[in-house]
Amino acid sequence: MSVAISPTTERPYGVERVCSAWEAPRSTFYAQRTAIGSTSKPIHSMKRGPKPLLTDEELLVLIREDLAASPFHGEGHRKVWARLRIVKKVKVSRKRILRIMRESNLLSPYRGRRLEGPAHTGEIITARPNEMWGSDGIRVLTVDDGWGWVFSAVEHWNAECVGWHVCKIGDRFAALEPIAMGIDRIFGRTDAEVARGLSLRIDNGTQYLSDHFVKQVRFWGIHPSFAFVEQPQTNGVAERFNRTLREQALNGRIFRNLDEVRVAVAEFVERYNQHWRLEKLGYLSPVMARIAHVESVAA
Repeated sequence: MSVAISPTTERPYGVERVCSAWEAPRSTFYAQRTAIGSTSKPIHSMKRGPKPLLTDEELLVLIREDLAASPFHGEGHRKVWARLRIVKKVKVSRKRILRIMRESNLLSPYRGRRLEGPAHTGEIITARPNEMWGSDGIRVLTVDDGWGWVFSAVEHWNAECVGWHVCKIGDRFAALEPIAMGIDRIFGRTDAEVARGLSLRIDNGTQYLSDHFVKQVRFWGIHPSFAFVEQPQTNGVAERFNRTLREQALNGRIFRNLDEVRVAVAEFVERYNQHWRLEKLGYLSPVMARIAHVESVAA
């Protein structure tokens, strides 16, 4: 196109005019023309800068020798780079060592997490009541009392909140309160072995891992069932209830003190148990589902 004759000026268009009309840099045109007429390797595919003293293959041999000679295992590229530089006097960039070790799968497996996939089957809903409860705590901010805690206990079968507790200090004693409330409400007393056969799904928080908490729930006959680490879905019933509690009663409100939080939580729990309809229950509320279950058993 650049050598074509313009019918107006009767002169060639020229490379500059054609590249300007096509919005293409002239350097690209000349580079492509040179590449077409040359059998040598293109310049852009060659490594820039001075040639290193050691090739990647030679450096990989030194890296493998250093890892084999090290008395430790699981070391990363920084240690390898430091020993090569200090002990063997090999001057090489740390990032180059990282690149070669990554390409050769020599990096420590502990530097990155390798998840094997969820070991849980995904089934946490029970077929009958009083087989498994879930418990968890959330924090809420107040003006006068600062941060406080809201603990809850939720039935896995119908997602009913069987117990709750609002407090300032979220320790192991506070975490037991909603469990005790639920036991008293469902079983009518809090004697030893009263809830035998019940499992309690909890996470790995310090409150739930304490000896006091574990021994107390076992006194009631409850088996602690800990959720998998970094898999909150295994405690999904309690987590979902807390999300609903936040969205429906806590978020967007300014609480003066924890007494106002207690009133809000108490009102919500009553409203939730009576009127919150769930798809898994055939759009019955938790209380409706429990009443229907009792009637079916009695019949």
